[in-house]
Amino acid sequence: MASQQGEETNAVCITSPLYKAHKPMLKLAKILHSKGFDITFVNTEFNHQRLIRSQGHQTLNGLPSFRFETIPDGLTPPENIDATQDLLSLVKSVDETCFGPFKSLVAKVSASYSPVTCIVSDLVLGFTLDAAKELDIPEFLLWRTGTGSLICYDQYPNLLEKGLMPLKEVQLKRKMVKLIASMLFPFD
Repeated sequence: MASQQGEETNAVCITSPLYKAHKPMLKLAKILHSKGFDITFVNTEFNHQRLIRSQGHQTLNGLPSFRFETIPDGLTPPENIDATQDLLSLVKSVDETCFGPFKSLVAKVSASYSPVTCIVSDLVLGFTLDAAKELDIPEFLLWRTGTGSLICYDQYPNLLEKGLMPLKEVQLKRKMVKLIASMLFPFD
């Protein structure tokens, strides 16, 4: 464990504000905590309140080395506190507004507890990469979905280059058949 080596390890774990994205990040944060990490779990203000309403205030009671913090998502909260936020507006707002609040939060955590030694972020939160780089803190990215979707995400530029994307019905079918055939029978 890191704490047995005499080093303090302080991870900031930030989750995407998308529906149920907090579950795998919270699980990872708990694992890291069990291995000796101090954890600051970051959520948007809106989703933090939803977490409290669904799980109860006792969810946040725990150890002083496992803290919950929030940053604004840049949107005006809906009048109905149980409403689902508009996905496109949320993604755009988070991308445009969360860098500053997140960077300030990491600085506050470093000053209030112990220096942040790493950031663990959902892959879709690009602003965390910029903050980690500016603050010279290592960052690890969590991909919440299956391996197949990660491969698709990774290979999308290649599909564009080969003309397989965006989808074009008849042309795509022919190209996909040729591509699959070349993969199955590479010597023909």
